[in-house]
Amino acid sequence: MYKTQQVIYLSGGCFWGVEAYISRLKGVNQTEVGYANGKTHDPTYESVCTGKTGHSECVKVTYNPEIISLEEILEEFFKIIDPFSINRQGSDIGSQYRTGIYWQEPSQRSTVIKFLNKKQKQYSKKIVVEASQIHGFYHAEDYHQKYLEKNPQGYCHVDLNQIDVTEFEHLTREEYQITQLALTETPFSGEYDNFFEDGIYVDVVDGEVLFTSKDKFDSGCGWPAFSKPINDDAIIKHRDFSHAMVRTEIRSKKANSHLGHEFNDGPNGTKRYCINSHALRFIPKKDLKKEGYEEYISLFD
Repeated sequence: MYKTQQVIYLSGGCFWGVEAYISRLKGVNQTEVGYANGKTHDPTYESVCTGKTGHSECVKVTYNPEIISLEEILEEFFKIIDPFSINRQGSDIGSQYRTGIYWQEPSQRSTVIKFLNKKQKQYSKKIVVEASQIHGFYHAEDYHQKYLEKNPQGYCHVDLNQIDVTEFEHLTREEYQITQLALTETPFSGEYDNFFEDGIYVDVVDGEVLFTSKDKFDSGCGWPAFSKPINDDAIIKHRDFSHAMVRTEIRSKKANSHLGHEFNDGPNGTKRYCINSHALRFIPKKDLKKEGYEEYISLFD
């Protein structure tokens, strides 16, 4: 069963930094940069930079409202923008760099308006952040997507150190990027791809038990494949519309870690849970008691 997801669109200057910051918020499942609320169809980066298309550089934010509320996202958004500046953020100047909050669902309108009204009461200067329904969002060129993850030294007007990520300090860079930023490891590169020792697989973030070796099979796809999770309550599923595809994303229930995707081509009519190795930690059968997972030993008797 799919959990409810919601989408909000945020414009706050150069979309590289806004995307990088917002994507780090716990409960934000996907981010995508693009061009919003302009006058032309199928804009390009070059055409938007002329300032004649009316589009703003914008981030499409897909989030789980059970984990993070829209108001919480907007509070974080206000930490990284100058809400009093017209057509300028940082050193970037032009109408494409204006600030805006664009809702997809009519029910979000009241939350946005109430939030802006509350913020306005805190300042004497006029807040100039646009607030309207989204009426056109175009996916930006691929090289703009996750730009600062691919180019860590790239330009950014946003202080990315404002988010507290201490709970993820035990993760490697690759583990963080996959579980928290929903990136994907290179096929055939993960340590658990061609690996079939008896044991369990837990969430690398918090140790939640997700899969067992009894349900693992060699799919040839380049990533670890399982026919089912250890139980349905261990995972949550979302529709994933990224990369111009419609897929089912798999996340861990407790930590909300991005794990991979579900497909319908498993053996004997089963599912294929295609999972990133870096999202998992393997605990062999012989270490289950020592690691505190003694209750799972009976699975391998």
